[in-house]
Amino acid sequence: MKEFNSLIIDHTAKTPQVDLNQFTGELIISGRSIPENAAKVYEPVLEWIQQYIIQPRPITNLRLNLEYFNTASSLWLSKILKVLKQISKPDFLLYIHLYLPLEEYEEMKELEDIKDAFFPITDIFQDAVPCIGLKLYGTNERSEIVKDALVFI
Repeated sequence: MKEFNSLIIDHTAKTPQVDLNQFTGELIISGRSIPENAAKVYEPVLEWIQQYIIQPRPITNLRLNLEYFNTASSLWLSKILKVLKQISKPDFLLYIHLYLPLEEYEEMKELEDIKDAFFPITDIFQDAVPCIGLKLYGTNERSEIVKDALVFI
């Protein structure tokens, strides 16, 4: 059996930085995600996540800090979310951290606005076992966090 280690993939002009740590439960995908072959980027990530959910940390933080991603990337991110919802311990927490430009963050004033904007994500988690939290961050032009909000799904 192959040893299970953290997964780090360096970013390129078209692919994100990936840093998945099985010891801390920090799963970070950041940068731009416009690969010509999304499977080449995200298949190893999905395989790693499938291994991770066998023995997850009590708190898993999926940090999606993508300044831009294409449709192919969004399909793979959906697959990753579908696997993460299979964490089999109901007392465990899965936080999804989404980083947005401050203007987009400010447009979401009410809980219903947040639910509407992130319906594809919340729909994926309809039958999730772990408790799911969605944390939104409003960032300025220097990518510094200016505001944040937490919503439980």
